[in-house]
Order: sequence, then structure tokens, then C-alpha cells
Amino acid sequence: MKLLIVNMNCSGCARGVTATIQNIDPNAKVDIDLATKVVDIETIASVDQMTAALAKGGFPAQVQ
Repeated sequence: MKLLIVNMNCSGCARGVTATIQNIDPNAKVDIDLATKVVDIETIASVDQMTAALAKGGFPAQVQ
């Protein structure tokens, strides 16, 4: 899945996003492009699970 996280501005944000995703699915593969603010995730978790966890962590996401 690809998610747009508009308030992800720095590498610290990227680490927080990655940690949030891996709390839901420790085996998730996460690829973050800070320039476009797009996160590409390979996971067994649902889009709803990921967007809810990211929103709770302060990183509201939109499906791309």
C-alpha cells in the first residue's frame, strides 16, 4: 500500500512512522520518500489498521 503523510517533514518523522508501522506488523517492509511524503508499505495489515495507527501516532495518512 502507498500512503501520503503530509506532515512527515524530517528523518525523525520517518523513524516515528516506521516504528508505528512496525508496531502493527513487525515484518512490514517500509520504504519512505521524504521528498514526496509517500510511504510504500508491504504488510499483512489492512489499510484501515495502518491509517488508524498512524493517525493515533500523529501522522494522519491518505491512501495513494
